[in-house]
Amino acid sequence: MPTITPLEGKTFGAVVTDVDLANLDDASWNAVEGAFHDHGCLVFPAQHLEDRAQIDFALRFGEMELLRDDPEALAVAVSNVKEDGEVYAPDEMRYRTLRGNEGWHTDSSYMPLAAKASILSAQVVPPAGGETAIADMRDAWDELDEVTRKRIEGLSAYHSLYQSQAKLGYEFETGQGYGYHTKGAPLRPLVKTHPVTGRKSLFIGRHAYAIEGMAPEAAQELLDELLIFACAPQRTYLHAWQPGDVMMWDNRCMLHRACPYDYAEARVLRHTRVAGDPASELVETGRDDRADDFRPTGTNR
Repeated sequence: MPTITPLEGKTFGAVVTDVDLANLDDASWNAVEGAFHDHGCLVFPAQHLEDRAQIDFALRFGEMELLRDDPEALAVAVSNVKEDGEVYAPDEMRYRTLRGNEGWHTDSSYMPLAAKASILSAQVVPPAGGETAIADMRDAWDELDEVTRKRIEGLSAYHSLYQSQAKLGYEFETGQGYGYHTKGAPLRPLVKTHPVTGRKSLFIGRHAYAIEGMAPEAAQELLDELLIFACAPQRTYLHAWQPGDVMMWDNRCMLHRACPYDYAEARVLRHTRVAGDPASELVETGRDDRADDFRPTGTNR
């Protein structure tokens, strides 16, 4: 049976050992799934999963979210290295996407159907930096003062990848990659109730850019204040990757970000993303001025 050791001094997270993710029996799977819901983030050291094994492990949690047009591409590389071995330059789209990932976010909140879980495995790691940080939005809600709770519990924010990248000075056209779609900006409550555990958490991050019924400046100020509070050091864990490590987190109650590193050094992770349950993660979308301003170029994602 897996050994599940909670992260020391943290409100979330656990390290799971004595388990082979490529060969899970039913009892081990039940223990892993329970730990995922209890802890929100799991670290599996030295698994060295092959591509297919990581996909099969992800499929145990639900349907896969397709991150490319190719329905066979269930696992994608989060990498600053091109096929020819060169690293991406600052003026290239992939570089800008990776730099955007350094902001706190939850995966696919900018899509009508948000993600349930994300799973990363380390292939190549730089000599310094490049960690992945996780922040506990359940504890953030638990520790909010009552005045702020009452202020935000009925509020909802729009989420847009166009908007979050534009804040960094990066402009993308519709269809240039996953998330740059014409479906509008999803409107998501600032306070989310987890569909399995029933715990409340903040649902914020860099993709949230406007709050319904609030002036833009006031909305951004509130979102910034909440993010600073939510990602305070006592609610975060920084994972320093070793090749072969696997880490997964629950996008419904955790935020994450990539940490900076020397982009002249290689960093290659394999990513699989589990789609959310439409009953809890599918929301209506509203007008996204930035998306509407761009002309589609061959995709309606």
